[in-house]
Amino acid sequence: MKESWQRNLVVLWFGTFMTGIGSSLIAPFISLYISTLGNYSKTELNIWSGLVFSSTFIVLAIVSPLWGRLADQKGRKLMLLRASLGMAVVISLMAFVTVAWQLLILRMLLGAFSGFISNSMALMASSAPKEKSGSVLSLLTTGSVAGTLIGPIVGGILVNFTGYRRVFSVTGIIMFLVFFLALFFVKETFKPIEKKDMLSASEVWKVIAHPSVIWGMFFATLITQMTNQSINPVLSLYVQELMHGQGNITFMAGIVAAAPGIVTLIAAPFLGRLGDQVGQRKILGFGLIFSFIVFSVTATTTNIWFLIVMRLLVGISDAAILPSVQAILAKESPQAVTGRIFSYNQSAQSIGAFAGPLLGSAIAGFIDYRYVFVGSAILVVFNLINYFSHTKELAKHS
Repeated sequence: MKESWQRNLVVLWFGTFMTGIGSSLIAPFISLYISTLGNYSKTELNIWSGLVFSSTFIVLAIVSPLWGRLADQKGRKLMLLRASLGMAVVISLMAFVTVAWQLLILRMLLGAFSGFISNSMALMASSAPKEKSGSVLSLLTTGSVAGTLIGPIVGGILVNFTGYRRVFSVTGIIMFLVFFLALFFVKETFKPIEKKDMLSASEVWKVIAHPSVIWGMFFATLITQMTNQSINPVLSLYVQELMHGQGNITFMAGIVAAAPGIVTLIAAPFLGRLGDQVGQRKILGFGLIFSFIVFSVTATTTNIWFLIVMRLLVGISDAAILPSVQAILAKESPQAVTGRIFSYNQSAQSIGAFAGPLLGSAIAGFIDYRYVFVGSAILVVFNLINYFSHTKELAKHS
């Protein structure tokens, strides 16, 4: 007989899997979709792509702490329902836009309703045994990664057969399914907390044993998201350039976008279990060093197949970095403030996902696509400095 947290893990894995599919079906092709909404120069298209892609994340960064406080007060399941239903409605409306600014507004609204995956993480972090947090959160990560892996490929096929707008309709249907999955199958034992009994923002940090570790993880999340997302808004344009405008560009762009997930899906459970044994700090350090090497080499890309191989290798660093950060946050966060700590991390992730595409599209527009990866490698250096300066407390217990 499975315990309740184990049953929730199964349900939430499928929920995050479907959310991953829904959120990634159209993402690699946003710049191509925008190009159908008006006549833009290369620089204008790059900037519009960066704005539309990033707008979701800056709004999410602002609202996440508010949702996190509500999650600690009312429960995480309510946040799962709020996120999935809101995303279903907003994404469905994207099929009807006629100009770029309408898509921009809807992407901003999407940010206000997002957070299914982060709340799934918070629910599992607060309910699963602490000694299993690394393997549990790594396994849950594979759900969203698997969905993100499949999404761009399916999206590329759908675009070819149905056009861009139908993809938004399909995505909306998927998110409605996620809503019903959470409504009927996720079980949470949660006693609502009166507003007067909630810890203030300053009190949250007083109950945390090692605040510097938490801040270090937030920064690690922010920089990792910047490096991962920087190429995304112009990815299809870069693929188009590497392929010299010949061949099935949308499908190959989907392959490139999905490539990191292939290895992450395989490596994350193994690295999660290894982290529980040897310490998550060591796995995190390995991931950061490896990502620096990969981004540096990717900057030398001259053909599409080399790019695919290097993006596959990004999956190894992602499998090491992201679950390790979440496991460290889970272990360092008292249950009473888990929702807010994970929401703060969501804000850091969103700021990185906002800044990364803007930086990447600016570099691509004014210099060249491959220099986006040079910028990513430089950012990883700052992340390594953060790692060595903010995880000293973890080293003492490793």
